[in-house]
Amino acid sequence: MSSTEPRRTALDALHRSLGATMTDFAGWEMPLRYGSERDEHNAVRTRAGLFDLSHMGEITVAGPGAAALLDHALVGNIGGVKPGRARYTMICREDGGILDDLIVYRLGETEFMVVANASNAQTVLDALVERSAGFDAEVRDDRDAYALLAVQGPESPAILASLTDADLDGLKYYAGLPAAVAGVPALIARTGYTGEDGFELFVKPEHAVELWQALTKAGEGAGLVPCGLSCRDTLRLEAGMPLYGNELSTDLTPFDAGLGRVVKFEKEGDFVGRAALTEAAERAATQPPRVLVGLVAEGRRVPRSGYAVVAGGEVIGQVTSGAPSPTLGKPIAMAYVDAAHAAPGTEGVGVDIRGSHEPYEVVALPFYKRQK
Repeated sequence: MSSTEPRRTALDALHRSLGATMTDFAGWEMPLRYGSERDEHNAVRTRAGLFDLSHMGEITVAGPGAAALLDHALVGNIGGVKPGRARYTMICREDGGILDDLIVYRLGETEFMVVANASNAQTVLDALVERSAGFDAEVRDDRDAYALLAVQGPESPAILASLTDADLDGLKYYAGLPAAVAGVPALIARTGYTGEDGFELFVKPEHAVELWQALTKAGEGAGLVPCGLSCRDTLRLEAGMPLYGNELSTDLTPFDAGLGRVVKFEKEGDFVGRAALTEAAERAATQPPRVLVGLVAEGRRVPRSGYAVVAGGEVIGQVTSGAPSPTLGKPIAMAYVDAAHAAPGTEGVGVDIRGSHEPYEVVALPFYKRQK
């Protein structure tokens, strides 16, 4: 198999049998949509959607020194995470640039699972292996050991509850527990990338089809539909969640991205990027970098990543993500703009769409917040 040949998940044949439009994403063949991406999006907002996320990169870090290694390698306080809980964090370069944003699950006292974005999984793995020198811990590439399914939306707790005896009511946001789902051993995590309540289910690849079919059957009466990457992108955009390669990159520190809160300077010991990030934090406090804001179109034209944000004939920023919002019924975008134009309601801001300055309203993120 050549290195350019896209990888396929354990659910590949099933996606094709459902008529999915497949696309190459980060070296994987993934379902873009099954039918209408707007219908898939609305199903997640109002009922439930089922996703294949098996392209995500799972890396196990285990051993007596696992917590110390992750505290050194990542910007978060991972040693402070209790077993059964998860934390959103980042891995940065020595210069403070973001290599990836991650979710780290503490599976036990000395075992963690790091989940990286598909496009950065190898980079994160290589960095963790390199940074593990001198620590009593093993870094293991477990990308082939897991399939990952997500059920997201307001009906997802009831759908999942019909297939497991696990205490879902007691499972907090950013927590995980091992349990059987439809007879399949799984790690159930209350996490997601849609802005809705939901769960991500880590299982062995050989159990993926069986679990997908069980969830589909359990969700029939609740309006659950299979969902592709296209609606995953509009869902996360409405929820104001950053996407690596759009809102996050090695050119930006967490402070530039408005996510300085993930950097825990108070933790003991040195960590990769501490000095550079200390400077970035001081710089951000005195001279704010461009701010990540929401933009809502007054017209119908859709802004795309890379388009210039303008005010008074000057370029004041750049769009990072843009799409039509099914929930708002208007085009929306996330953009980094100069601090002077970042306040919600700022007048006179537009996006240069092929030479035409289309008017946009500056709003605070997220665009959409679910009713608790």
